[in-house]
Amino acid sequence: MNLLEIENLKKYYATQKAVDDISFVIEEGSIFGLLGPNGAGKTTLLRMITGIFYPDSGRILFEGKNFDPISHIPFIGYMPEERGLYKKMKIGEQALYLAMLKGMRRSDALGNIREWFEKFEMQTWWNKKVDDLSKGMSQKLQFVTTVLHRPKLLILDEPFSGLDPVNSNLIKDEIFKLSRQGTTIIFSTHRMEQVEEICDKIVLINQGKKILDGTVAQVKKDHKENIFRIGFNGTPPALDNEVFEVAGTSGHDVTVKIRDGYQPLDVLRYLVGKNADLHSFNEVLPSLNDIFIRRVADTQKARQFETKNSLLN
Repeated sequence: MNLLEIENLKKYYATQKAVDDISFVIEEGSIFGLLGPNGAGKTTLLRMITGIFYPDSGRILFEGKNFDPISHIPFIGYMPEERGLYKKMKIGEQALYLAMLKGMRRSDALGNIREWFEKFEMQTWWNKKVDDLSKGMSQKLQFVTTVLHRPKLLILDEPFSGLDPVNSNLIKDEIFKLSRQGTTIIFSTHRMEQVEEICDKIVLINQGKKILDGTVAQVKKDHKENIFRIGFNGTPPALDNEVFEVAGTSGHDVTVKIRDGYQPLDVLRYLVGKNADLHSFNEVLPSLNDIFIRRVADTQKARQFETKNSLLN
């Protein structure tokens, strides 16, 4: 079942198409990566999903029904990249206040707060103020206040900002646990290695348009470039040939790019003919970071070309 469906969503400002006819679906219980460079339209899209902005056209479906802020906002938790905490308010009182704003009864909210504070070793923070916290500590607090009411949809914008490796792993484990329990998560970040590790599916937007979406595995497969890493037992032999070109060498491993018109089997036949002593032969898929950079650059070039042609005409 799809928890969230985005259909032909548009949001235009006077001089900018912030979100330009974007569509995608997010399955219930999945971790969905929302990616894009600065200014791509991610924040505007998230603000429409959370009811802060209204779209100019298109629609948002929440559990198959037209999105209604009054009905659906209580089931959403949004952790923005910018801190959304009251700096002079005591931490325990603030967590309680935010939980009750989401409709929780005081007793239930107190129970959840104590559970999360113990889990994150925050028990001694109750009477501190946000001003007294480091960036990493306030990030932990912001995560806790976002999930206290057990939202159906959890939106996390750069959730690991300011966290050390230990606390990053703590938050990451909780993200996986929430997903297993049925929470649907939108994860927005510029750290592509985190996306590869955490997300099931992704959408990449740039200049207000969707430029790719799909599972992480399928996106990487769709952008493969016929590059393979060959491991040898001993020193690699000379590999000058018409089947592939050598892209790099590291110790006993050689990375090759197969030329147009040839297949991996042709490479293996060539190596057998050379009596090469192999121990591995693996395809090298591009990283999401490489794909991100390439596709963003392609769309920027296309937009520049369109602008130039429109000026000439």
